[in-house]
Amino acid sequence: MTKRDYYEILGVEKNASAEEIKKAYRKKAMEYHPDRNPGNKEAEEKFKEAAEAYDVLSNSDKKARYDRFGHAGMNGGGGAGGYGNVDFDLNTIFERFGDLFGGMGGFDFGGFSSGRPQKRVRKGTNIRVKVKLTLEEISKNTEKKLKIQKYIPCDVCEGSGAKNKSDLTTCPTCQGTGQVIHKQQSIFGIMQTAGVCPDCQGSGEIIKNKCPHCSGNGIVKGEEVVVVNIPAGVAAGMQLNLSGKGNAAPNGGVNGDLLIVIDEIEHDIFERDGNNLYINYYISFPQAALGATVEIPILEGMAKVKIAPGTQSGQILRLQGKGLPELHNRRTGDLIVNVNVWTPKNLTKEERKAIEQFAESDNFVPRPGKNDKSFFSKVKQFFN
Repeated sequence: MTKRDYYEILGVEKNASAEEIKKAYRKKAMEYHPDRNPGNKEAEEKFKEAAEAYDVLSNSDKKARYDRFGHAGMNGGGGAGGYGNVDFDLNTIFERFGDLFGGMGGFDFGGFSSGRPQKRVRKGTNIRVKVKLTLEEISKNTEKKLKIQKYIPCDVCEGSGAKNKSDLTTCPTCQGTGQVIHKQQSIFGIMQTAGVCPDCQGSGEIIKNKCPHCSGNGIVKGEEVVVVNIPAGVAAGMQLNLSGKGNAAPNGGVNGDLLIVIDEIEHDIFERDGNNLYINYYISFPQAALGATVEIPILEGMAKVKIAPGTQSGQILRLQGKGLPELHNRRTGDLIVNVNVWTPKNLTKEERKAIEQFAESDNFVPRPGKNDKSFFSKVKQFFN
């Protein structure tokens, strides 16, 4: 299913201020809150959709990336439920944004409350790494193996943090829910908020005797080799999201994500602009005057190109389909060749004498025509 535009979801313009985005999200969150729409799956999906949009547009870095690349710049494969940045289940939304619409839990509107104290599932922290790619690697699907230093589950206690399984008991404060509930009167009725249990920190369990290997945390420092499949056509600044490949969470929670930030290695001869590549290519004076077949470098090797007789320095050639592929698309950019005529700097006596014989020839007097354009004008004509 095609993802909707984030600005459209919140009903704001692209130049909306941070405060306007916040107000728009709060309005949508209140409208589609599950406790106002019990059993309404469509409203729940719109509630999640609004949270995803706000998560991106309220963050200056994510917003800039989205404005430049759209949804393709947000992730490489998506997270749970089709959301590419965060696993946007209801618990996550209540925990992260609950203060914007009355707390982390549910509302009690005139007597129909979800009233659902739920055990808090901890999530490990995300890991961000930068991967450098050549243009040759960007031109095709690329596999990278990364050795990631990270927190992994303790193999002694299997991530529980307890010395023995019998050392885990239900928290008496929250009765194993991980949350404590508070109610207060509001303009919407009785507002119910759920806070993290201060005794068990949301796990719902108390550890009587801690694992000596991990000191009761359930995680230890380790490393993992992660295979990353990078799609063709990515660009510098794009971020891919590998769900569950980040740090392990304390006491058996959910792993964080691995965020892969793309960086491009500067190429020796090509320059990139979007999916097009640019190159300066030099030909000799005889080739320019007489015409020739030359081999011009492309990413996958060389391409034979005919140079017409009388070619002038600064002429632009366009090799269609010899650029970079578009991300998640079959379209491919072009290679734009700026032809330059090479003037020799050192001449032998014989060479100088031969050239001097043509110095007075009428054919060698420069006569630029009206159709001769600047380099930038010539480039622009390809995109009109």
